[in-house]
Amino acid sequence: MSTPVRSREVKCPTCGKAVLWVPENAFRPFCSERCRKIDLGAWASDTYRVAGETPLDDGADPLTRT
Repeated sequence: MSTPVRSREVKCPTCGKAVLWVPENAFRPFCSERCRKIDLGAWASDTYRVAGETPLDDGADPLTRT
């Protein structure tokens, strides 16, 4: 006899609302398309950044010399 699989519940990264992590949720980990687009917009406008050094300009990169 198999045990029923419990759905995992996560918080929407944008609004904090509880979201079920199931294949039927097309926007996971977000609760809605709106929250997904808000997050994408934050990345596009550099509100979110990955920590690290600033990348080199194309002209200063020694690997791209022509």
